Amino acid sequence: MKHSIATRMEHIAPFHVMKLLARAKELEAQGKIVVHMEIGEPDFDTPAPIVMAGINALDKGYTHYTPALGLNELRVAIANFYKSNDGIDVDKNRIVVAPGSSSALQLVCGVVINPGDEVILTDPGYPCNKHFVQIAGGIPTFIELDEQNNYEITLDDVKNKWTNNTRAIMLASPSNPTGVLIDTKTLDDIAAFAEQKNAYLILDEIYHGLVYDEDVKSFVGRCENVFIINSFSKYFCMTGWRVGWLVAPAEFIDSIDRLAQNIFLAAPTVAQHAALEAFQPATLDILESYRKEFKERRDYLYHALNDLGFGMKGKPQGAFYLYANSARFSSNSFQLAEDLLENINVAITPGIDFGKHLAQEHVRFAYTRSMEQLELGVSRLASYLK
Repeated sequence: MKHSIATRMEHIAPFHVMKLLARAKELEAQGKIVVHMEIGEPDFDTPAPIVMAGINALDKGYTHYTPALGLNELRVAIANFYKSNDGIDVDKNRIVVAPGSSSALQLVCGVVINPGDEVILTDPGYPCNKHFVQIAGGIPTFIELDEQNNYEITLDDVKNKWTNNTRAIMLASPSNPTGVLIDTKTLDDIAAFAEQKNAYLILDEIYHGLVYDEDVKSFVGRCENVFIINSFSKYFCMTGWRVGWLVAPAEFIDSIDRLAQNIFLAAPTVAQHAALEAFQPATLDILESYRKEFKERRDYLYHALNDLGFGMKGKPQGAFYLYANSARFSSNSFQLAEDLLENINVAITPGIDFGKHLAQEHVRFAYTRSMEQLELGVSRLASYLK
C-alpha cells in the first residue's frame, strides 16, 4: 500500500537551525565547547517562586483538567497584570489561556480565517506564522522589510499589500528575528485601517516584557478588532511549561472556547497554577534582573558584531536577537552557519529560517547565553573571519 501524506504538508518547511542544533550536540558529545547563539530560549532557569508554586500544585493534587479557556484565577491574574503593569483595564472573560503562544495563534487562525482568505505578514518574520495561516486554509502574503528602513513597517506598506481578500494582518512587536518594536501610532493606524476593511490585526507581544530603552505599554484594549498574543515563555522564562494566552474580541470567545475544547482541551494544569506566581513582586524582581542582563548582552554583542563587519543600522529595541547582514562573509546564510559551527564551534541561525527576502545575506544571533559565552563566541568569530 502506498501511503499518501496530506498535501498541506508540502507547505510546512523545517527549521534549518534544528539541523545545526543536532550537529552542535554531536560536537559537544565529542568534547567540543559550542557557543550557542542559535536558539530563541532564555538561558535563565524559571524563577524559583514559580517552580515552588508548581511543586505545591502537584502536592495539592492539581492534576486534573481546567476549563478550556483556562484556570479562572490565572485569567484574573493576567487581567490584573495588565492593570498594574500597563494601566489598562481588560475583562478577564476576554482572556484565553492556551498551551503556549503557538496554540493561541492557531486558535485565532481557526476562528478568523476562511479558506482563500489572505493574511499579511512580514518577511523576515517568525516562520511558523505562515504555516498557521495555511493550515487554516488561508493564503499568506508578505511585506518585505530590510535594514534600509530598519525593518519598520508602515501603514503604506499594509495598504500596498491589501486586496479584497485580505482578512487579517499578523505582526509581532518586538519581533523575531529583528527585535524591532512597532510604535503605537503605527499600530493604531494599521488597526484602524483594518477595521475599516472589516478585518483584524493579530499582534504577537510574546517579547513585550523584554524592551530595553523605553517604557512600552501593551496594545491590548486600544481597538476592538485586535487579537493580542502573549506567553509565559520568554520574559517569564517558562518555555518548557507550555503556557501562553490571548486577548480576543468578546464575540470570538465562544468560538475559541469550542475550538480549544476540540483540539487540546486545556493548557497543562500544573503549569497554570505555577504561572500564578509569575506576577508576584518577588518573581517580577527576579525577572527584572534578567531583563537588565539581556540589555547588557545586547549592547555588547551589537557593537562587537558591527565591529566584525556584520551590518546592523540600528540597535534592536527588544526581544533577545540581533539580525545581521552577513553578505560580507557569504552569499549563503546556511553555509556560513555550517562553516562557523564546524570550524569554530559557534552556532547561529541562518536567515533562510525567517523568510526569503535577502535571507541568504542575513543571520540571527541570540544573546541567550552568559556574557562570558558571548565574549568567547566573538573572540572565535574575530579570529576566524579576519
